[in-house]
Amino acid sequence: MTEYNLKNGLQVAQPLIQFIEQNALPGTDVSKSDFWQGLADLVNELGPKNKALLAHRSDLQAKIDQWHIRQRNQPHGHETYKEFLKVIGYLVEEGPDFEIKTKNVDPEIATIPGPQLVVPLTNARYALNAANARWGSLYDCLYGTDAMGTLAPQGGYDRGHGARVVARSRVFLDTAFPIAGASHADARRYYVQDGQLMIDDCPLVQTDKFVGYRGNPKAPDAVVLCNNALHVELVFDRAHTIGSRDQALLADVQVESAVSAIMDCEDSVDCVDAADKVSAYENWLGLMKGDLEETFKKGGKSITRKLNQDRIYTGADGNQITLKGRALLWIRNVGHLMTNPAILDGDGNEIPEGLLDAAVTTLIGMHDLKRAGGNSVKGSIYIVKPKMHGPDEVAFADEVFEKVEGFLGLPKHTVKIGVMDEERRTSVNLKECIRAASNRVAFINTGFLDRTGDEIHTSMEAGPFSRKDFIKRKSWIIGYENQNVDIGLECGLSGKAQIGKGMWAMPDLMSSMIEQKIEHPKSGANCAWVPSPTAATLHALHYHMVDVFAVQKNLKKGGRRAYVDTLLDIPLATYQKWSKDQIIREVENNAQGILGYVVRWIDHGVGCSKVPDINDVGLMEDRATCRISSQHLANWLYHEVVSQQDVMAAMKKMADVVDQQNVSDPTYVAMAPDFDGIAFQAACDLVFKGRIQPSGYTEPILHQRRLELKYTHASS
Repeated sequence: MTEYNLKNGLQVAQPLIQFIEQNALPGTDVSKSDFWQGLADLVNELGPKNKALLAHRSDLQAKIDQWHIRQRNQPHGHETYKEFLKVIGYLVEEGPDFEIKTKNVDPEIATIPGPQLVVPLTNARYALNAANARWGSLYDCLYGTDAMGTLAPQGGYDRGHGARVVARSRVFLDTAFPIAGASHADARRYYVQDGQLMIDDCPLVQTDKFVGYRGNPKAPDAVVLCNNALHVELVFDRAHTIGSRDQALLADVQVESAVSAIMDCEDSVDCVDAADKVSAYENWLGLMKGDLEETFKKGGKSITRKLNQDRIYTGADGNQITLKGRALLWIRNVGHLMTNPAILDGDGNEIPEGLLDAAVTTLIGMHDLKRAGGNSVKGSIYIVKPKMHGPDEVAFADEVFEKVEGFLGLPKHTVKIGVMDEERRTSVNLKECIRAASNRVAFINTGFLDRTGDEIHTSMEAGPFSRKDFIKRKSWIIGYENQNVDIGLECGLSGKAQIGKGMWAMPDLMSSMIEQKIEHPKSGANCAWVPSPTAATLHALHYHMVDVFAVQKNLKKGGRRAYVDTLLDIPLATYQKWSKDQIIREVENNAQGILGYVVRWIDHGVGCSKVPDINDVGLMEDRATCRISSQHLANWLYHEVVSQQDVMAAMKKMADVVDQQNVSDPTYVAMAPDFDGIAFQAACDLVFKGRIQPSGYTEPILHQRRLELKYTHASS
């Protein structure tokens, strides 16, 4: 049983009290009494408003459901539907043009385009890897992946594959940093003369791309260059395995990679109680104080990982320059829906988890504001707020952070927020959502998976949806992606904030990523999500190839490309002539993805993982992917595309497949043949109870079942 103590009318779990009072508060000048009173006031004043916003969500959904039921067996009337959404307040009137007024935004957010990592904050090793992914070895990333089309032969270092890596890297250098009358492929010597980089006595075509060097200017240890605001470091070392065989002694090409990273308290974690919340908050505190460390075993050796230091060079003008050694860190709080047993209100009810996150993560962020050379050089704290439905919910988030700043003694608008454009009511009202927090918005981002999950749930009564692969081909998704950029530019985000795109979900398929993900900077997005530091380094090459701010300038001239009408096209199946085999394959694919993810979430407490799909291709899975799969099956069940017996048969069949995929894990507990474990039951609940879940979210069921497992283990 959790031990609670009373703090200003709130019942607070003892582990959280201990963390707040002994770890988070010291060094902030915020007293214990001020913090607990501030949090109590926040809960008492805004808890009821949070509840009312959720009730409004449910009311709107019920009205939409009834509209579709009344329209059954009639052709869909787009204009009638649109007018109905206006009448009920789902679709709000768009106001006059404006530009965001967000101030004190760090350059990594405002002026440096590049990849963005998202990692579960509960895993300290992953968090450190992401923070340190600001720089990555292009040589290592090309050699260790299929980025050049094939993997390196197994065994020791393959010199042939290594030579291809070096040649490919020289091609990149020639593209981003061309030499006047020469090529990096032929270079024998790099040196600095009169503040200019010379390569075999030839300058760069654009001499201002030379930033600085380290070591002796006649034979530098490193040279740093800059293109499209991203840096590249050439490392020279005659003692290095690669450098010793290179005619210019070039040992590596270090690429500025993950310019920013999101430390996630939401979709990719499994924080269901006070102990879980504290584990996330502890890592955030370590990152904000700069002292987070993690020791682990690798290759039989003990390794301690800590945050990288900044990089120091002699600039082209002879003065010392410093480049950040770490990604600029955001933290993603939970949305407005969930509650958490870490704190109970005066009536014994769990408080909104979003209020807890807002107070604690902002408090912890204060440690960074009190140190030089930390995360933010502009005195800001960056918080992504997900799963908000419409302008009123964004305005509520703005109000929450204003009250938190007030009782923590921070200047107004210290907290900058990222608005996830992943729910339909936000997509169709995006301009007004940005207006609602125009002094704080520093990030907007599309999220296809959650957006599709919400699309299915919102229009559940409209009819059966297309197969998942075909949903991606419908007009609404193109309109959604385009409008996000268009409205971001209209609202003045260019040069002030990030306009982001979603995740590349296949971390082992880097060749395909290199081929396809260049579309994100081409679309005008100045950041896009990647699944690993390696992917960040490879995706960074796209931002050297595409001048995103030039793209944004041209797009802004052209005006808006997408409108609400397109976003309201419901991706229903246009015909239903699927064969039984096609239907079952779709069902099994969904079932396999759900089970593969849920069994790790429930049994192992892993909130995000690479899960083999039905074809054994590793896919990054989190609650967003689980939401779309479970809602899709729930939709087909409801509209009798498939029977409950067929779905259960698929769940059992795929449970056996997932068991086989995890056979090498000694801690794994098989779901088959009994199918009575909590994890299997949770996966079934997500499907068979999916239609009645709030907005189709997976969190209520997953949290309930994870807590059930934890309590079962604690009492056994």
